[in-house]
Amino acid sequence: MSDPEDEAPWREPAVGAYWNASHLGLTGTERLRAEVDGRIPLSPISRLTGVKPTDGGAGTATFSMPATGWLTGSQGLILGGTLAILADGPLAAAIGTALPPGKGLVTSELSLRFLRPVRVGGDLLALGTLVRAGRSIGLSHVRVIDGRGRMVADGSSMCFIQSIPPQGQGDPAPPTERNEPVVSPSSSHVLDPWQRPALGEVLGQELWDRMSALEIFRAQKAGELPNPPIYFLTGMRIEDAVPGEIFFALPAHGWLSSPQRTVQDGALAMLADTALNCAIFASTPVGTAVASMDLKVNYLRPVVPDGRDLRAHGRVRHIGRTTAVAESEVTNADGKTVVLATGSAMLRSASPANLSKPD
Repeated sequence: MSDPEDEAPWREPAVGAYWNASHLGLTGTERLRAEVDGRIPLSPISRLTGVKPTDGGAGTATFSMPATGWLTGSQGLILGGTLAILADGPLAAAIGTALPPGKGLVTSELSLRFLRPVRVGGDLLALGTLVRAGRSIGLSHVRVIDGRGRMVADGSSMCFIQSIPPQGQGDPAPPTERNEPVVSPSSSHVLDPWQRPALGEVLGQELWDRMSALEIFRAQKAGELPNPPIYFLTGMRIEDAVPGEIFFALPAHGWLSSPQRTVQDGALAMLADTALNCAIFASTPVGTAVASMDLKVNYLRPVVPDGRDLRAHGRVRHIGRTTAVAESEVTNADGKTVVLATGSAMLRSASPANLSKPD
């Protein structure tokens, strides 16, 4: 019997495109409209998750992402930090619409607040709005809407505005020169990863009723319990778990690349959020549900998609009867810190830990 991990999309050669010199010579609004119209091909992170721009103009940008089963964690929900993959695009693009040719953005800070659980089904929309674009700093706001038209998250981002370096100087090689879709080994149809049936499993409530989250995480690391779909899509994995602390790894592979040829900031936020929330979960007794409330991420340096492991260390800073606060640090393969994050979660002892179905 084949190992499902061997079929994980992140292990395949990445497919997608980066911005080239002609794209970078456009104004931010022109570039966004070209992406919406399909005149600029999709980046690897778009081909992996389905996230893409759908509309935009002066001071606004809208992106969509299908709420597929690939995005779920072991509790059955789409993880709060995973929404950062969607939110990152319109937050940057809304500021970008105010920029002339030759100017670009580097994200400094991202904040998200989570308003309700996000379940599989339909398309998620993220509506970005420019707040201010100065000479060196840009600020934007985002609202995330689910397929039923309900706001599930809101957030903001601060970016540095700077000149774009000449194309090709210090840029990593693209994941592949081709930009055609990949072919699923289990189907004759041409499918990007997000379009295929999800691998992995959501854990049933009977497991959460008899095992603590810490025991479950350790069993997943040992291969005794199945991993959730988001691990198979992205390559995240648990490296260690102790009470109040957890350690994750994520290969910085080409599928995570943004149009700017670096690992997308939203993917880094997803890793940081997973670590801090799982650290909280690993501190709770059997039968406790954990629901993310907010996330703040500070970006310290860019990450090149060189295939080497990123590592995230999450640890609890405070845990009470109803809320907990945790932090995480993401380091690159050279041991340098690339992301610092903090977040909080609600603890619900009277609720099922598997949150895939409405209360």
